[in-house]
This record gives sequence, structure tokens and C-alpha cells, in this order.
Amino acid sequence: MDNLKSIKTGVVEMTLAMTLSGTIGVFVTESHQTPFNVVFFRCVIGAVCLTGFCLARGYFRRSYFTPRNLLIIALGGVCIVFNWVFLFKSYRLTSISLGTVLYHTQPFYVVLLGSLLFRQDRVRLNKVVWICLAFIGMVLVTDLASGSSEVTAGYTQGILFSLLAAVLYAIATLAAKRLKGIPPHLIALCQLTLGIVLLLPFTSLEDVPLWGPHWFYLGTLGVVHTCIMYILLYSAFQKLDTTKIAVLAFIYPVVAMFADFVFYDTRLSLLQIAGVVLILLSGVAVNRDWGIGLRLAGKPREAA
Repeated sequence: MDNLKSIKTGVVEMTLAMTLSGTIGVFVTESHQTPFNVVFFRCVIGAVCLTGFCLARGYFRRSYFTPRNLLIIALGGVCIVFNWVFLFKSYRLTSISLGTVLYHTQPFYVVLLGSLLFRQDRVRLNKVVWICLAFIGMVLVTDLASGSSEVTAGYTQGILFSLLAAVLYAIATLAAKRLKGIPPHLIALCQLTLGIVLLLPFTSLEDVPLWGPHWFYLGTLGVVHTCIMYILLYSAFQKLDTTKIAVLAFIYPVVAMFADFVFYDTRLSLLQIAGVVLILLSGVAVNRDWGIGLRLAGKPREAA
């Protein structure tokens, strides 16, 4: 009974976290700040909030901060921070829907980079097939092959930014898997703190008005979409198996596309919707190590 209650709690936490993730694009857009400014303030506000959480939980222990751990945390931090910058840039140049869907090609890069750079499991035939299907989905979603007049240099750049963000997130994921026994909230706090230092030279703080509605959006991104969302997400990870995590992760892009439609009237064509389905289905298949015939092949993998 206790285990069932824990699972139900985890489902609620994961659902809330993914729903919050899906609304990030709207808050980024409505802040009317540059991507560097948005991420900088997200790091500042999120770090302040997570510091209080980590202090309350007693997470600050010297044993966690070994040279090896600090190096891995720093690598992941650089990737996480600039992954946000590139993703937010892609929102401006394409759309929240397109940027989010392409960002969900992360699992494929985790598999490929893990095999090529970190000598992890070799890429088997079933994963090659799913990755190829996801690539077809990418072609359909981006609409690059249609020769449409809407395909501009800025649009193409936005697509590349979103894919680069996904690659950086994949590297951060692989780095995090090498950090054992450290509370993930503490890792996130260290990376946010590093982000403040990294982004300060790129920010244009003189362009941020002292008063205005932008502070509501920036504050919400820092408190709700960073601190609270991470707490919910990591708590859910501890309660759920990879199957439920992979399925519930669908909520993120679905909410993002719905929000993009409601607030900005962004509509996808039928071919683009087909591409979305291919990418998301292939992402779950790679995470779950599905066989080509949709049969489970082997033990489930940890969610990226």
C-alpha cells in the first residue's frame, strides 16, 4: 500500500514538473529579454531558492566536493547553462513548438555519444532503426525539404540552435550519470551558480528595466520553473520506474505545443504532426530499448 501511494505521488510530481516545463517557452517569450539575460536571472533566482532547500536538507557536505566531482559538475554546468541559451534562441527564430520537439531528440544523442565518446554499450540494430525514424521525423517537423518560402536563414539557424541545445543536454546527462551518491539538487545548485559566473559577461543588464512585468516572468522562471520544478522532478525520479518516466515525459512537448497554439496561434501541418509523433515515439523506444517489432528487448534503461 505504501509503495502504491509512493508511485501515485511520483506520478503527480512528474506530471506537474512536465506541465511546468511545457510552459517555459511562454514565460521566456513574454519576458521580452535576450536569451542570455533570461538564463542569467533564471540562474540567480533559482540558485538562491535551491540554496535554501539544500541548507534545510543538510546537503552541504565536504565529502561531495572532490576534485573529480567538481570537474564533472562544471562540465555538466557549462552544458546545461548554454543548452538553455540555445533553446531559448530557437524559440525566437522558429517557434516554441518546433524548438521543443527538436529538443526532444536528446535520447538519441545520449545513445550515440555514450557509444562513441564514453565507450558505453554499442548501438544495436533496433536503436539504429529508431534513430533513423527520428531523423525522418526531424525532416518532416522542420519542413526544410518542402522549399517553403517560410524557410529562412534565421529559421534554419533556430533549428540548429535547438539541436545544439539537445546535444549539450545529452552531454550533461552523461556527465551526471558519473556522479554517484550526490543529491541532484546540490548538483543543480552548483551548476546554476557556475551559470551566473559564465553568463555575466554576455548579459546586457543595462537593458533590463528596474520595474515592469518582465520581473514576474523572470521570477517565475527562477522560482517555479527551476527550483520547484527540479524538486518535483528529482523526487518523482526516486519513486517511478523508467517506463512511467518515459511515458509521462510526453506531457512536456504536448503542453508546449498547446501553449504555443493558445498564446501565439502556432499551428503545425499534418506532416509536421506526423514528424512529432515519430520523434517522440522513437525517443521512448530508445529509452526503453524496444525491439523493432515494439517488443521490449532486454532490461529498461535509465531515463535520460
